[in-house]
This record gives sequence, C-alpha cells and structure tokens, in this order.
Amino acid sequence: MWGKIWKFIGNLSCCNGVCLSNGIQVASETVHGANLAAQQVTCDIEVCKGIPTAEEKKTAEPNSSFLHAVLNMTGMLIGLGQLSTPYALENGGWTSAFLLIGLGVICSYSAHLLGKCLDKNPKSRSYVDIGQNAFGKKGRVITATFIYLEIFMALVSYTISLHDNLIRVFFGTKLNLSWGRLSTSQMLTVIAVLIALPSLWLRDLSSISFLSSGGILMSLLIFILVACTAIFGGVKANHTIPVLQLDKIPSISGLYIFSYAGHIVFPDLYKAMKDPSKFTKVSVVSFALVTCLYTALAFMGAKLFGPEVSSQITLSMPPHLIVTKIALWATVLTPMTKYALEFAPFAIQLEHHLLVSFSSKTKMILRGTVGSFLLLVILTLALSVPYFEHVLSLTGSLVSNCICVIMPCAFYTKICWAQLSKPFILLNITLITFGSVLGVLGTIVSSKSLVQNLQRSIHGTG
Repeated sequence: MWGKIWKFIGNLSCCNGVCLSNGIQVASETVHGANLAAQQVTCDIEVCKGIPTAEEKKTAEPNSSFLHAVLNMTGMLIGLGQLSTPYALENGGWTSAFLLIGLGVICSYSAHLLGKCLDKNPKSRSYVDIGQNAFGKKGRVITATFIYLEIFMALVSYTISLHDNLIRVFFGTKLNLSWGRLSTSQMLTVIAVLIALPSLWLRDLSSISFLSSGGILMSLLIFILVACTAIFGGVKANHTIPVLQLDKIPSISGLYIFSYAGHIVFPDLYKAMKDPSKFTKVSVVSFALVTCLYTALAFMGAKLFGPEVSSQITLSMPPHLIVTKIALWATVLTPMTKYALEFAPFAIQLEHHLLVSFSSKTKMILRGTVGSFLLLVILTLALSVPYFEHVLSLTGSLVSNCICVIMPCAFYTKICWAQLSKPFILLNITLITFGSVLGVLGTIVSSKSLVQNLQRSIHGTG
C-alpha cells in the first residue's frame, strides 16, 4: 500500500512544464501564496504574463530583466509570514532579530546554491528535478512530498487566518442556527470557504490569475497601515521589548523561517532570466529587501503593542480605526483567492492520471470533487485546531526549514561534491546540522503547544 502511495506522489511531480506569474505571492508563503500552485502548470494553463510559455520560447528568449526578477522573487517571499513577525520578536526578545536576519542570509545563500545546481545540470527545470539529480527517484519523491505537504499546511494556516480576521471584520454579528453546533465565527468561516469553493472547479485559471498579482502591494499595504496606526491612531510605541527569551526561540524560529519560504519556484525564476548569472545578485537584493521589511514591521508591531501583540498583527490594531478595517479585509480576502491556485498542481496532475476514455466533463467533475473534499478537510482541521501561531510554527519548522535550508545545501553538496573545497563542504554540513537541530526543536515545541492547547480546549468544553 505504502509503495503505491509513494509511486503516486512520484508521478505527481513529473510534469515537465513550469510557470511563474508576475508578482505572484508563497508558502510563502512557501511559499506560500500562489507560488507553489503556479509551479508546473504551464503545460495546462497559460497564466504567465511576463515569462514566455513553452510555445513562445521557441521564438523568443527569456525576457526577465534584473529588476523584473527582483520584483518577482520579492513577491514570492512576502506573504502570510509577515503577520507574525511582531509576535515572534516580542516573544523571542529583540535579540531574536539577529536570528531573523541570520535566517534571511542563510536562505539567500541556499537560493544561490539552487542556482549553482541548475548551472551544473541545465536540463533541470524545477525544484523536484534538482532533488532527482542529487538523490535519484527517491530524492524526487521526497521533494515532491514536502512540496505538497507545504501546500496543505499553508492552506490550513490561511484558513485559520481567515477565521481569526473574520471575527474582527464582523464583530458583534451573531448567527443562530438551531441545526448546527458551530459558533458564529466558525459559521462565517464556513460561508467564506463555500464562497471560494466553486473556484476549485475552474480548469482555466487565467480568469482569476490576476488575484495573485497583488502580493507585494497587499503586503506593503499592511506595513503602511501598521505605520499609520502609530502616526494617526493614537497608539504610542513605548513598550519595552524583552532582550531574550531563550525558551521561546525554537517555536519562533519556525515563524521566521516560514516567512522566507519561496525556494520551490526559484528554479522557474532562474530559467526565465535573460542572464541567469545574475541570479545570485537577484537573491541577495530580494532577501535584503524582505528582511528589512520584516525586521522593521517586527520592531514596529512589538513596540506598539508589547506583550499584548497578537500572532497576527492585524488583530492587535485598534478596531475603530479605518486603517484597521482595511487591513482586516485585505487579510480576509487573501486566503479566499489562494485556494484554486494552491490546488492547481495536484488537481492538474490528478486529471492527467485519469483514464483517457473519460470525457472532459467527467474529468472536471472528478477534479472538482476531489479538490472540494480536500478543501473541506482543510476547513475541518482549521476549525478544529484554530491556533495560528502554533500551526504556522509547525509548518515552518517541519516543512519550510527542509525546503529552504536543509535540502538546497544537501542537493548542492551531493551534486557538486567533487568540485567543492573542504571549507565549503564544512559550511554546508554545518548549515544542514543547524537547520536539522532548529527544525527538530521547533517541531517538538510547536507540536507540544498544539497538543496542550487542544487538551485545554477539550477540558474547557467538557
């Protein structure tokens, strides 16, 4: 049975086409945002705007300039993770900012390593291709497993965020349903997800691809709105941030690393550049910009709200301010636009593995049904485990850490072993060890926190 499951996962990762949308947002938001979903779908959906499709590549060279590439990579990195940086800094202490910056440097270096792996084997087109070049078919299967796991866990985090912010948007609203045991906030979340559900039945995502293009603008908007809270909202930035809370470092490290997730689509960006030799410069500039934004937002939020800062900065903003309402609506609408794009890789590959004799309508029905079922599973999980900071930390520690730190270093070391000097080998092994230790500790702590919160919730309702 397990052999068949692994084989299916391996087959899901074998699509040759790749896609990268201008300004597209990851969980990261790995990568989160639509980055993971847009990957590997060019052969089925022409969503790309700034990067040529397979047909266009026959008559045109890749046209991604340096600035264009920087904007794309920055858009991939900025996303859901930025909401939790003030909470992470407040809980870890102001010296944990060095961890945030350090992880930014490490992730920039690992992005550089992915570029080197692509240099070594120009036939590689995606993250899973690099995994296969390094460790064969098993490497491809393991890499694909982490990709789909990140998609799934990121969507759970998005749905929890949707739930938390909907409560504030519709504060005071009460829904009394005699046939249901759901609270008002849970019912609002169900309604929002059901509104987004029909998008999973679309095969041509080009009609909604524009929804993913506002990643950078949305993130900058939230940053500006938090600043406006300090300037015009009457909230004074006079709270003292602790120096260091060492016991919180493992859990907040997962929040920090999740904020830098985006490596899965970096090979797409590399292949789209006019001059791939500038990929390293693009990585350095993009990660520097994102790190500065995260650090500034983290200090601003922690100074404004202190120990009361929420795991999502939008929930700490004064509810009566117009800037708060805008920020809340921006945070609510973002998850609703992500579901179809995030599901695209799995849905397209599922359709490819259906019988050829099936009609297009039958394939669409099966594809939509499976997608709807998975979304309802995600909704159930999000409502059952509504602990945003712990789920996000677990995602970062367990999955994003592997994709952003451990795997790129392992891939590069394996592929280029013969050409590497001892200092470089030692550096990569050190980073793999560092990522592994941080990932294991973060996974244990965040999992323990989740279990404890669940137990308290059960005892509280029991």
